[in-house]
This record gives sequence, C-alpha cells and structure tokens, in this order.
Amino acid sequence: MKKIFSFMIALGLTLGLAGHADAAQKSILIGFTASQTGKLNVEATRQINGLNLWVEQVNKAGGIKMPDGSHVLVKTKYYDDESNKDRVQELYTRLISIDKADFLISPYSSGLADAAALIAQQYKRIMITTGASSDSIFKKGYTLVYMTYTPASRYLTGALNVLLKLDPAAKKIAIIHENDKFSTDVVSALKGYAEEKAMQVAMYEGYDAGTTDFAPFINKIPKGVDAVMGGGHFADTTTFARQLYEKQVATKMVALLVAPPEPKFAELGEACISVIGPSQWEPVAKYSPEAAKAENVEWYGPTVAEFLKLYADKYGKEEPSYHSAGGYAAGMILEKAIEASGSLETSAVQAAIDKEDMYTFYGRIKFNTTPNLHGLQDGHEMIYIQWQKGKDGKPEKVAVWPASAASAAPMLRMSR
Repeated sequence: MKKIFSFMIALGLTLGLAGHADAAQKSILIGFTASQTGKLNVEATRQINGLNLWVEQVNKAGGIKMPDGSHVLVKTKYYDDESNKDRVQELYTRLISIDKADFLISPYSSGLADAAALIAQQYKRIMITTGASSDSIFKKGYTLVYMTYTPASRYLTGALNVLLKLDPAAKKIAIIHENDKFSTDVVSALKGYAEEKAMQVAMYEGYDAGTTDFAPFINKIPKGVDAVMGGGHFADTTTFARQLYEKQVATKMVALLVAPPEPKFAELGEACISVIGPSQWEPVAKYSPEAAKAENVEWYGPTVAEFLKLYADKYGKEEPSYHSAGGYAAGMILEKAIEASGSLETSAVQAAIDKEDMYTFYGRIKFNTTPNLHGLQDGHEMIYIQWQKGKDGKPEKVAVWPASAASAAPMLRMSR
C-alpha cells in the first residue's frame, strides 16, 4: 500500500486580516516539496523557514496588493520529498492535479529542482527555483521556470573580478579542485572566464574526494601565480586552505568553494585570513535602497536589517542562512509579478516575471529571457566573503564583493 502523503498548511494565514475577510476574498495556493527527512533536511528546513516568513508577512499586511486595491491571500501546501528525486515528480504532479496549486516553489538542491521543473513545465505552472544553482536546468527550453540563485557557472568568476580590481596587472592563476560534478562545473566556467580575460591558467588539476594530503598539488603550483582558486566541499577545502598556509604559498589571492563562508572556517586561525569564498547571500551584506538608486534599479521589499529583525522575531537566535534568504526572495519574485500584472493568470504573471529587474535585501534579481536560457538568473551576483582580522585580532568574516553588498574593502593576501 502506498504511503499516505502528509502535508502542512503554513501558519499565520489569519493574522492582520481585519477589514479584508469576506466571502469574496481571493487567495492563491503555492505548492512545493521540502526535504523534511533525508540528507537535505537541514538546508531544506532553512529554505522553508524563509518562505514561511514571507507568507506570514504578506498575509499580515492583508495579502498581495492588487492594482484595484483588492488583496490576495497566500496559502501553501507542501509534502516531504524525503530528499528523493522520484518522490519529487510524483508529489509535484499531485500538487498540481489534485491540490490545484496555482504556483510552485522548487525543492532544495539542483537535482530535485530539475525533477520538479519538468513537471511544472508539463502542467503549465510557474515555478520559482530556490536552493538550486545548476545552469543545465535552464538549457532545456522551459518557459515557466525561474531561478533565484546565481548560476553555478558564476560561483568563482566574481573572485577573478576582485583580483583584477585589486591588481589589474594580474595574469596567472592556478586552479586545483575536487573531482566532483559541482566543483568541476564551477572551475570549468572559471577557466573559460580567465581565458576571456587573457589570463594564463598555469595549473588546472583535480583531486579525488576524501583527499587529505595536498602536498603533491601544492608543490606543483608554478611560481608567480597571482591566485590559487578551486577547492570542493567543506572538509577537503578547509584542509587545502590550511596546507596552503603551512607551506607559505606565495600568491596574492586564495579563493575557494563552500568552506570559507561557514563560521567553522574561522577555526583555522591565521590560515583563514584573506581567504575568499562565494556565497549566495550573507547577513553582513550591505544591499540598500541607496545602492539600488545608484544603479537606477527599483528597490523592493524589506531592507537587510528589516529582514534580519523579522527572522529573529520569528525564529529566535537562529541566524538566517542563504537558504533562508533564498526562500524569502522566491516568494518576493512571485509577489512582485502578481502586483505588477494585476492578475493571477499564468501568462500574465509569466510576462511580469520576464520584465522584473529589482534590488532586494537578497541582491539584484533579473532573468534571462532568451529562448536558450529562459529563466536563468542574470541579476543576482554571488557575494564574496573574505576573512580579515577584526579589531580584537581574531578572524572576522566580511562581505567584499560586489560593491553594492560590501561591508569592507577586499585585500590581497599578505606575504609572510
């Protein structure tokens, strides 16, 4: 017998509805799955927290405000996909055909989002993907799927921009990376971007998952490289960073994947100082209405400080991760399009999302609308954090790029 699916209705739907509750009250149902169990549980839970906070805030204000002065309440229904791709397709089909979801949010991870995207397009439902960065999802001709995250192909290219800003004469980099799909995709794009910038990729090598001794790779780094870039996941990248420091590799920049944004990276002490890493969003980000105005782009939604307070009020001491921010931002993408179109019809909302170009606490949001890459995120940049010494001499994580998000100026690696 098939397992009976469980679901939960988001809380807070009756808050602040005085003056709006009547028999003709409009509402939409947003459907999604979430990995309440399985290996993706932690990240998926953070994503749900951000989305549920957005739902609560919208409904507390009376609903999404339409041009005619009416309001549309937001309801949600979601199921546990158990971090399983096969479950995702079954459940998204159910959300659309049985639960009658009007709009969709993706599950966490590129693999699960890819599975859900096929169903969304097949059943002609708009889906906002969050927690997914794979470019390949948006190379399949979909017209109703939209990406919140910066694509994986741009994870480290911004670090190269930081290097060239600090040292326009920089010409040579070394790339050392884990041999997994994500890391390989990222550094492949980095290599191509470096070559476009007329830079020499003096070393381009991969290491096996589980590697703990990086001496064979570090010893092969050519003299005079301006940056060492790459890495993979938390454990290997942390070890790699520590051994680069211990071997006193002379380079102007070290930029690595995954590990640097994590608070535990500070446990490296001196070895973490000056290391740069990409993140989709950070609480130290300084996005502001003033930065939006400077770029002649509309500001939408709460400021960073307002979002942090809203999150703290709801979830206590838990600091929002980029997964949380992405969940909230996905809701805002849909909200803005419904407001702008004044409609709940798929075609009208789709046209409005295509035209979106806005700054938010999460950064800039704008979509590629070409047939080959429709829905790919074009506006949002990775935030590059760097570990610098704080006033107390201890490692402090700051945002250094892009300028619109920076809380401190980037610095080149100090020679020792």
